[in-house]
Amino acid sequence: MRHVGGHADDDVERGGRMNSVATSRGSNLDGIEKMEEYAALQRYITSYRDPKAVSTDDADGQNADAADARKGHHWWAFWRSGDSSQAQVGKDPATVPDAMLNTDIRQGVSTAEVDSRRKRFGWNEITSEKTNLFKQFLGYFMGPILYVMEIAALLAAGLQDWVDFGVICGILLLNAIVGWYQEKQAADVVASLKGDIAMKATVVRDGREQQILAREVVPGDIVVIEEGQSVPADARIICDYDSPDDFATYNKLKEEDKFTDDSDLDDEMKGEDDEDDEENPIQQGHAIIATDQSAITGESLAVDKYMGEVAYYTTGCKRGKAYAIAITTAKHSFVGRTASLVQGAKDQGHFKAIMNSIGTSLLVLVMFFILAAWIGGFFRHLKIATPSDSSINLLHYALILLIVGVPVGLPVVTTTTLAVGAAYLAKQKAIVQKLTAIESLAGVDVLCSDKTGTLTANQLSIREPYVAEGQDVNWMMAVAALASSHNTKSLDPIDKVTILTLKRYPKAREILNQGWKTEKYFPFDPVSKRITTICHMGGDKYVCAKGAPKAILTLSNCDEETARLFKEKAADFARRGFRSLGVAYQKNDGDWILLGLLSMFDPPREDTAQTIVEAQQLGVPVKMLTGDAIAIAKETCKMLALGTKVYNSQKLIHGGLSGTTQHDLVERADGFAEVFPEHKYQVVEMLQQRGHLTAMTGDGVNDAPSLKKADCGIAVEGSSEAAQAAADIVFLAPGLSTIVLAIKTAREIFQRMKAYIQYRIALCLHLEIYLVTSMIILNETIRVELIVFIALFADLATVAVAYDNAYSEERPVEWQLPKIWIISVVLGILLALGTWVIRGTMYLPNGGIVQNFGSVQEILFLEVSLTENWLIFVTRGGKTWPSFQLVGAILAVDALATIFCLFGWLSGLPQIGNPVDEWRQRRDGWTDIVTVVVVWAYSIGVTIVIAIVYFLLNKITWLDQLGRKDRSRKDPQIENMIAALGKLAIEHGTDKHGTERYVLATKAAEEEEDD
Repeated sequence: MRHVGGHADDDVERGGRMNSVATSRGSNLDGIEKMEEYAALQRYITSYRDPKAVSTDDADGQNADAADARKGHHWWAFWRSGDSSQAQVGKDPATVPDAMLNTDIRQGVSTAEVDSRRKRFGWNEITSEKTNLFKQFLGYFMGPILYVMEIAALLAAGLQDWVDFGVICGILLLNAIVGWYQEKQAADVVASLKGDIAMKATVVRDGREQQILAREVVPGDIVVIEEGQSVPADARIICDYDSPDDFATYNKLKEEDKFTDDSDLDDEMKGEDDEDDEENPIQQGHAIIATDQSAITGESLAVDKYMGEVAYYTTGCKRGKAYAIAITTAKHSFVGRTASLVQGAKDQGHFKAIMNSIGTSLLVLVMFFILAAWIGGFFRHLKIATPSDSSINLLHYALILLIVGVPVGLPVVTTTTLAVGAAYLAKQKAIVQKLTAIESLAGVDVLCSDKTGTLTANQLSIREPYVAEGQDVNWMMAVAALASSHNTKSLDPIDKVTILTLKRYPKAREILNQGWKTEKYFPFDPVSKRITTICHMGGDKYVCAKGAPKAILTLSNCDEETARLFKEKAADFARRGFRSLGVAYQKNDGDWILLGLLSMFDPPREDTAQTIVEAQQLGVPVKMLTGDAIAIAKETCKMLALGTKVYNSQKLIHGGLSGTTQHDLVERADGFAEVFPEHKYQVVEMLQQRGHLTAMTGDGVNDAPSLKKADCGIAVEGSSEAAQAAADIVFLAPGLSTIVLAIKTAREIFQRMKAYIQYRIALCLHLEIYLVTSMIILNETIRVELIVFIALFADLATVAVAYDNAYSEERPVEWQLPKIWIISVVLGILLALGTWVIRGTMYLPNGGIVQNFGSVQEILFLEVSLTENWLIFVTRGGKTWPSFQLVGAILAVDALATIFCLFGWLSGLPQIGNPVDEWRQRRDGWTDIVTVVVVWAYSIGVTIVIAIVYFLLNKITWLDQLGRKDRSRKDPQIENMIAALGKLAIEHGTDKHGTERYVLATKAAEEEEDD
C-alpha cells in the first residue's frame, strides 16, 4: 500500500488510486460491533437498510420484552406490587458485597450469576410506581364525596331501610367496578405501547455486548454508557470505551481506596470549595463522559465524570462513551431513594384541585339544604326518625338530600374519561406519561416546534457539494466521513447521511480503506460549532473538521478570493433552503486547508403547511426553533407559510434586549434560528411569564430541561431516552400533524369532562331546590326508595360518557369555573321549576297532567328521571351526534323508569297532601299509559326549553369570557425590574480595615464572540 507521502498522482488528498484493503461485506449489520472501526464503517455503508422501509425484525421478542417489563409478580397475586416474585427475603438488597463489584470488563457477569443476583436484589426499577390493583380498587371508595355517600349508606342501615342501603351500596360498587375496569383497560393499552419506549441498556455478559431492558441490569453488570442514552443504574465509571486497558489503572486505584463507596450527591451539591475534604474520589486523567444532572441538582451545565465517579440513574449522557459498573439497583439509587421519600405525597395537579373544589362546594350546599329542611321540619313538629315507614321525618330528609346532593359518580367518570382518552391517544401513537398532561395539552396556546423531523421529513440528503478550487471531491467526502461519529448504533442524522452518501463516491470509500486509525473524536459543541477528529494514516497525522461554514472558514488560511466564493456559495445554499457544512483538514500540524461545502436538504413534510394553518385555526400558533442558520430558517418558513419574523437566537442573550422588550420579541417572533438548548428554555420561560400555556418539542438529551419546564413537554419520534423521561407525552409517529391531532383529541376529552361536570352540578341543584322547597311548603318529598333509584339511574346513564363523541373547541380550553357554576345553577333552577309545574297541575280539579289514574310519587319519579337523563344531551352540545353507547345507556334507564311508573314499584300508599289532590290514586300505585305518554311529552318540552336557554347563555359574550385567563399578560414594571435585578450580583470583598463585606454590584460584562 502506498502512503500519503507518495507521488502527487497517487496522493490520497488528490483522489489518487490506492490499493484497497479487503473488507467483508455482509448482507446485514450482524457482528458489526466486533469489527475494526473503518471495516465496520464500510459494512455499515453497504448494508444499511432504512428501518422505515422494512418490517421490524423480532417483533415477537420485543412484545415479550414489553410484557416482561410489566411483570412484577405472579398473575394470580393481583394484590401484590413491588419487586420480582423471585426476590429473596432475608438479605438486604441495598447492600451489594464488594466481591460482586469486581467484574471483569471483557467478560462481564455470566447468565447464571445474573439470575442469582436478580433473586437477591430484584428488578432494576423503582417499584413504587407499580399499581397495586386491589389498592386501586379500594381507592374508588375514598375521597370526600364518597365518604359522604358511605355515611348515607350507614344512615340507611340505621333507619333499617334495607332497600335504600342495598341500592346505595350498589351505586358505590357500580362506580368502583366500572371506574376500575375502564382505567385498568386503558392503562393496559398505554402500557403495551410503553414497552416500545422502555429504557434500554448495553451490558457485557458472557464475554460479549448485549442490549437488554434497563430493568434487567443487576449490580456488578458492566454497562456501556454513551452519548444520547440514559444511565440505566447508578454506575461507577471505569474507563473510556476506546481505552479498555485503563481497567488496570481503575483496579489499582480501587485497591488503594481512592473512590468513595456511596453514591450520594452531597459532595457535588456542596461545591468545590471544601478543601479539607480528602475523601472525594480523585479526578484521574481527563473527563471520560459528561452527564446532564439538571433533574437532580438543578445544574443546567453538563457535569464531567472522571474515572471512579458515579453516573446517576436516569441522567442523560451528553458526550463520551465509557465502561461503567452498576453498583446498586434503581430502588436503592440516589434517584430511587429520593422517590421513596415522596411516596404518598404525589402532586395531584390542577385537575385534582378542580375536582376537590367542585366536590367541596357541593358538600357545603348539601349541608345548607339539610339545615333549611330541618328548620322547616321543626316548624311542622316532625320527629327525628318516626314514623319509620314514612320518609317524612328529619333523618330521612337528611338521607334523601345526602343521596341527591352528592355526585358519587363525579370522581369516577372524570378519572375514567381521562384514562380512556389516554388509551385513545396511545392508539394514535401518543404515549401519555401522566393523565394530567391531557388537561395541559388541551389548554396549550403556543407550540414551540423543532424543525427537523417535526416540520420537515427528517430525510436529509446531500445535494451536489461545492468543492474549493484545486481540491478533490472524493478526498473532501472522505474527510467529511472521518469527521463524523463512527458509532453506527446511534448516529446523528447529519453524520448518518454524510457516511451513507459515500455510496455515490466509491473512490472516497477506497480512501477510507487505507488503514486509518482514529486517535480522538470530539463531538459537536456549541462553542467551536464543529466536529473534529484526530486520526493517523501512513505515518501522517490528520485533523479533520466539519461544521458551521463560518467556524470552518475561520480555521483556514485561504486567500480572499477563495473565502469570498466560499461565503457566496454558503449564502446561496441558505437562500435555497439548504443547510451547508464546511469541511477542512490539517496535516501534520500544518495550515488548515479548506475543502468545500456539503449542501444538505431536509424537505418539508407534505402535510406540514396545512397542519400549521389548522393549528392556527385552533388558536395554537407554531414557533419554529431550529439550529440552522437564519437564512435557511426563513426559507423554510416561507415554504410552510409560517411567517418570516425569524430572529437569530443570539438576540435573546447578547442582543442588548431585556425586560419587556425581550418578552415582546419572543411573543412576536415566528421562530428563532441557531438555537441551542438554553435558548429553548429561555423562550419557554418568557412565554410562561406572559401567561401562555406552552408546549415544547424536543428529541435530545440537551432538550430535557426545556421539556420539563414547558407546560406540556413533547418528546418527538426517535427522541433519546433522556428526552422521553423528561417529557409529559412521547410520540411514536413523526410530524406536526400527529401533535395537532393530539391537541384536538385532548380538547375532546376535556369537553366530555366539562359537559359531565355541568350536568352533575345541575342534577344536584335540581333535586335539592325542589325537594327542600317541597318539604318546607307542602311537607312532602319523593320517597327515599325512589330517590336512590334516581341516583342509580343517573349514574347508569352516564357510565358511557367516556365513550361519547365530542367536539374540539376552536380555541385553547380552560375550566372557567365561574361560568360552569352560573350555567349549572340556571339549569338546576329550570329543572326544579319544571318539576314544580308538573306537581302544581296535580292540584287542578281535573288532575292536570293525570289523564285517568296515577301516583304522585311515580309521576314525579318519571319526570325527574327523564329530564335529568336527557340533560346530558344539552350540556354535551349539539356539534356532534351522541355515541350509540350513551344513547343506548340512557334509553335503557328511561325504559326502566317508565316501567317503575306504570307498575307503581316502590310507590308506597297513596299520598294525601295538603291541599288534597282531587283525582283518583290507586292503592297499588299504577299509572295509566296515557298519563305516562303525556309525562314523556312534557319532559321533552322541558328539555327543549332548557336547551334553548343553554344555547343563549353560551352566546352571551361576557359569560363566554368569564373565568378565562389573560393569555398575554404584560407587566412592564415587573418585567423591567426583574431584568434589572438579573444584572446585579452579590460581591464579596474585604475593606481597608480587613472587615469582610457583601455588596450589590453590576455583573461583569461577558465577552462575546461575533462568530
